[in-house]
Amino acid sequence: MMSKIKMNTPLVEIDGDEMTRIIWKMIKEILLEPYVDLKTEYYDLALKERDRTDDQITVDAANAIKKYGVGVKCATITPNAQRVEEYNLKKMWKSPNGTIRSILDGTVFRAPIITKTIKPFVKTWKKPIVIARHAYGDIYKDVEIKVEKAGKAELVFTSEDGEVIRKTIHEFDDSGVILGMHNTDKSIRSFARACFNYALDQKIDLWFSTKDTISKTYDHRFKDIFAEIYETEYKEKFEANNIEYFYTLIDDVVARIVRSEGGMLWACKNYDGDVMSDMVASAFGSLAMMTSVLVSPDGKYEYEAAHGTVTRHYYRHLKGEETSTNSMATIFAWTGALRKRGELDGIDELAEFADKLEKASIATIEKGIMTKDLALLSEAEEKRVVNTEEFLIEIKNTLESM
Repeated sequence: MMSKIKMNTPLVEIDGDEMTRIIWKMIKEILLEPYVDLKTEYYDLALKERDRTDDQITVDAANAIKKYGVGVKCATITPNAQRVEEYNLKKMWKSPNGTIRSILDGTVFRAPIITKTIKPFVKTWKKPIVIARHAYGDIYKDVEIKVEKAGKAELVFTSEDGEVIRKTIHEFDDSGVILGMHNTDKSIRSFARACFNYALDQKIDLWFSTKDTISKTYDHRFKDIFAEIYETEYKEKFEANNIEYFYTLIDDVVARIVRSEGGMLWACKNYDGDVMSDMVASAFGSLAMMTSVLVSPDGKYEYEAAHGTVTRHYYRHLKGEETSTNSMATIFAWTGALRKRGELDGIDELAEFADKLEKASIATIEKGIMTKDLALLSEAEEKRVVNTEEFLIEIKNTLESM
């Protein structure tokens, strides 16, 4: 048996919830630990552990990524009222992804995992569409008030020198809700540069969209900063590489995207990116066939699956029933992190192993061996549907035959 690939620097390993937590353990045992002497700094972000630590564990995990440079994260529950009751939580904790993204102040890049046997639902799409999602602010750092009676809501800013700016939001005759959100020029500039750099690296056009015709200050600020940075820092580089920066309204971009052949980077504000990345992923086949990486301005990386915790399958698993859960996005989270760790530490073997595991995973599907959800999408002439564990074992067999 060949010796395992050694690691010099730990990955920050962030465990999660429900079915993805089960898959996480299987992937490590079947596909990683036999070949790599895994070195990780482990953080358990299971919902009960976040509740026990008053969510300090999430902050600690984010700071560990800042320290070590690369992290890999399992899907986690963002609790709603039903989850608070189900898990007997102290409070309705914020999204752990939102917390980590806020601390790292990065941009999330999401791209579909392409196979020959799963065709996009949008027939014009021939090339991957990459979503760049701003990962700071907006509703993920919002402040909300539930209004119970008549009154006036105001937006107030008090500067350090005492100047007060006050605007009326709404005069309520009865009950309602109020939402306050923010962003910073620094974060928007980081987002813009990350998008321009990614487009240059991949040699693809960059499309950016907001709703500046309605949000004439908030959204318009994004538009202005992108335009300023493009003109002063990136225009000549884009022209030299024969690629384009294009801005328009988000509703216009949606129409253009659907008519396009793909092949561009689509930059979105935080919530827009949350919604549109799901749309793109589903149209390419499945959320479980989408890679996701958070890149900070100072070059820290956090890889994760773009989907949730697969609750329905988890409840079946708890009953002892067989599950057939697509593990591709979680596998690619691990391969992305291992590849980046190998690149940063100069361990070619580690990066090459990540490449090989990705090829083996795609080859397994293209051979017609897949989980139930993939079988519904696949155009393969022959299909063999397997359960969750069998799928990973088949990938392992393909890996060892390559």
